[in-house]
Amino acid sequence: MADGQAAYCPHPVLILGLDPSLSCTGWGIVRIDGSRIAHIANGQIPTDAKAPMAARLAALQAGVAAVIAAHHPDRAAAEEIYVNKNPQSTLKLAQARGAVLAACGAAGLTVAEHAARLVKKAVVGTGAAEKSQVQAMLKVLLPGAQIAGVDAADALAVAIADAHLSPR
Repeated sequence: MADGQAAYCPHPVLILGLDPSLSCTGWGIVRIDGSRIAHIANGQIPTDAKAPMAARLAALQAGVAAVIAAHHPDRAAAEEIYVNKNPQSTLKLAQARGAVLAACGAAGLTVAEHAARLVKKAVVGTGAAEKSQVQAMLKVLLPGAQIAGVDAADALAVAIADAHLSPR
């Protein structure tokens, strides 16, 4: 549904999309109202690479909790974890993801998980889309939205995909 349309939703719903990462977690919020999708907000939560792991995870959890407190989303969505060739990178991603999901859980949000290929397919029309194609479609789907960076763009794509993929 590349024209900004989502499956029909009888009342407005705010969806928080998340792109967890230890270095910089992206977030984006869209509103589904009927079959329309609108941009609400987006941003990135960076962590200090020199800080201890526990401090970085706490910063991610606190950052996501602040976004939830500020915008009061109805639900959240995140990309499913993927396995890197480097087991250490996969472990760090899993820890960051855990901190982000814990913030959602503490706020009572349900979190849908979507495979990266499904997110790309829902936004662009093909699961093999490049990041640049996803970002170009975001400009079409969310006209006028100022996107904070690539991690925020990925998070907005997750939120839009959730609008298409999750049951109401």
